[in-house]
Amino acid sequence: MAPVAVKICGLSTPETLDAALLAGADMVGFVHFPRSPRHLDLDAGRRLSARARGRAERVALVVDPDDALLDAVVEALDPDWIQLHGRESPERVAAARARTGRPVMKALGVATLDDLARVADYAAADRVLLDAKPAPGALPGGNGHAFDWDLIARSGLTTPFMLSGGLTPETVAGALAATGARAVDVSSGVERRPGEKDPDRIAAFVAAARAGS
Repeated sequence: MAPVAVKICGLSTPETLDAALLAGADMVGFVHFPRSPRHLDLDAGRRLSARARGRAERVALVVDPDDALLDAVVEALDPDWIQLHGRESPERVAAARARTGRPVMKALGVATLDDLARVADYAAADRVLLDAKPAPGALPGGNGHAFDWDLIARSGLTTPFMLSGGLTPETVAGALAATGARAVDVSSGVERRPGEKDPDRIAAFVAAARAGS
């Protein structure tokens, strides 16, 4: 069986990007969303994405983007993936995939079994990312909260997914055992404070994920 795929999201400096690459992350995520403490402007995103080219799959995270923003992000970052982390409909996911020519990862907030039932609606997405549903007014992701992982087994979900939400070096092995996930995504769980990644925690997270696979 292939090892668990690991994505380190919200990278914002050359040093922490290099730490993720050195640790063996499969995917590195760059956030373009001004409300986020991990936001990168397009010039900074361009530089970091170029640094990672050929070393890991590069993911550009955007929230409810219009076509102009999609075009600008693709031009600047040349990402391998587009991650849609807002309220995008299945039709919008399909349109973004067609417009950018890139595979699309769609984040879905999970709090109940009904939320997991929505996975089937997003067949146009190349990958579904299951994250904790944010509280009203909170950021759409990166809040450090986990959802009830037992919901996945209870739902009978068979679609491959990436697991996110509240994962840390200390909890990722248990999360993998509980959910059967073959891909994980972390942001706040490897930070010293919001937006500031910790290279040691990045390395520990990748190692724990691989050991738990």
